[in-house]
Amino acid sequence: MRLPPRPNLEWKDDGTPVDPRVDDVYYSVQDGLAETRAVFLSGCGLPENWQDRATFMIAELGFGTGLNFLATWQLWQQTRPENGWLNFVSFEGFPLDAQDIERAMQPWPELAEFAEQLCEKWPTRAYGVRHLIWPDARLSLTLHIGLIADALPQAMFKADAWFLDGFSPAKNGAMWDEALWPLIAERSAAGARVGTFTVAGAVRRGLASAGFTVDKRPGHGRKRER
Repeated sequence: MRLPPRPNLEWKDDGTPVDPRVDDVYYSVQDGLAETRAVFLSGCGLPENWQDRATFMIAELGFGTGLNFLATWQLWQQTRPENGWLNFVSFEGFPLDAQDIERAMQPWPELAEFAEQLCEKWPTRAYGVRHLIWPDARLSLTLHIGLIADALPQAMFKADAWFLDGFSPAKNGAMWDEALWPLIAERSAAGARVGTFTVAGAVRRGLASAGFTVDKRPGHGRKRER
């Protein structure tokens, strides 16, 4: 059986993982965790938007190292409604191995307990859909492993928030293809919010054409806008 490709990772001196396939880093060298909190969590109005909700769903394009998921899990643990349940759906074409996730998370000891639980359940490398559930945390992760053009059209859900976190549009065009915008809109609940680091014109126009209201916000680190 053909398996999904494994990234041939390179590691910078500061510990930042790089995928030479697209010549791009997985997270900001300034502080990936702070960037995740600013761009995706705060950008999607979290934790406020999951308060008083029985269920909340986040969808993500580009699971990568799992940093966004783990930061979300930490925030969820700190702020979740008493009987709330969080569903996190993510798409990844080039999944890392568990040991790479562990290494990538070393800069943030505060995420260690969540990373350990994720790696304990990390699925065998294969194409398809994998469901991981942590009942005590009232949290689930659904991983779609495969090329986004194949995986997203087959996935049926309604997301309350989107984390658009593929590599740079200039280096990884498949994750930002214009065909994806209507698919994202169709899989969005009313009032869904989208967070992304990029302000590329094609992305802004694509989201707007699919019915989203688009605006720029202050960026993180060296990035002026998001």
